[in-house]
Amino acid sequence: MKLKISLWILLGMQFLISNLNAQALTREEIRDTMQHIPWFTIHKDNYFITGVPTNKPINSSTANAKYQISFKQIITRSILPWNTYLYLTYSQKAFWDIYKDSYPFNEINFNPTIGVGKAFYGSDDRINGVANLVFEHESNGRDSIYSRSWNRISLKYSRLIGEKTLLHVKGWLPFGYKSGNPDLLDYVGLGEVSISHDFIPDKLIFEVKVRKGLNFDTRGMIQTRLHYRPFKHKSNQYIMLEWFAGHTENLIDYKQYNSMIRVGYVIKSNEFDILKRNRRKL
Repeated sequence: MKLKISLWILLGMQFLISNLNAQALTREEIRDTMQHIPWFTIHKDNYFITGVPTNKPINSSTANAKYQISFKQIITRSILPWNTYLYLTYSQKAFWDIYKDSYPFNEINFNPTIGVGKAFYGSDDRINGVANLVFEHESNGRDSIYSRSWNRISLKYSRLIGEKTLLHVKGWLPFGYKSGNPDLLDYVGLGEVSISHDFIPDKLIFEVKVRKGLNFDTRGMIQTRLHYRPFKHKSNQYIMLEWFAGHTENLIDYKQYNSMIRVGYVIKSNEFDILKRNRRKL
């Protein structure tokens, strides 16, 4: 048993610190890159996936499809104080009962934001990470007893922990949520952590996201994704296998525990490739 634990620790350390001898982009290279990034880009991953539950009977009422549309519009390029830039984003996530008669939509969640981003640099003037301070609104666009919404000020920091591994830490200060879902924080918590690792760059990518509710219980979520690019040409199009287990996958059923495995097509965001781009061995 001790040997197995030691092996897992060694593998974990290798996973986190592999290739730390690569160099990040300099401040000047980042500024030049920012000037060439399109004003209108993908924000989060855009995808269409379908699948079945793992914790309940499989039928036309429990199987479904999930898709997301997400984009980002840069408003300024480092002309604000402290070399920050201003941007807008919009994300829409839908849960579609495509296996039922008439193919009804079960839930659609809308997530517009406005935020500022800033790159941080080390003593060698090379990029260490990127921070984003954002005002977010999220709702399902419904009224009466079916209305679900909340607002938050979120702070997210992203950085490399190894040449192929990205760490994202995000926390939020919520407000305006008590009318329709007063106990939402018991399920969504005050933050989340996610890790993305390129097993084979631009070919095989693994991601995991974890969120914990406020209380000392099992409420929260874990989401894992495996992306594989089967195409010979280099692109941001992948096949994605996703497993979601926990609460708050959508707003209408935020109290309900779900365990779903889905597969489908994804157009991956390259928003944080600036942290990995052109890194080279010392």
